[in-house]
Amino acid sequence: MPTHVETHKRGGLQHLPQTKRDLLRRIRTVRGHIAGIEEMIESEEYCVEILKQIAAVQASLSQIAQILTKGHMQTCLTEAIQSGKGEEKIDELMEVFKYLKNF
Repeated sequence: MPTHVETHKRGGLQHLPQTKRDLLRRIRTVRGHIAGIEEMIESEEYCVEILKQIAAVQASLSQIAQILTKGHMQTCLTEAIQSGKGEEKIDELMEVFKYLKNF
């Protein structure tokens, strides 16, 4: 796990406090939905209803990824391009996109 100093060096949300608040609000909502899904499974609710809730969580996580990507592009990527290190950051971002299948 990176330390605060390492996170600051590599980029983070320190320049986007409103985005950070929005992301935290959204991730807390996802946690609530996941707890609800767990309860639905425990109480053996109808599978289709559980699947709908899973789809809602996936959509929420996709939105979180989009917001985070936009923030990254507005700050870290823009700064890297301006300093002549854009190609490295673009490659880094493209690598992440491989894992964001529902993005």
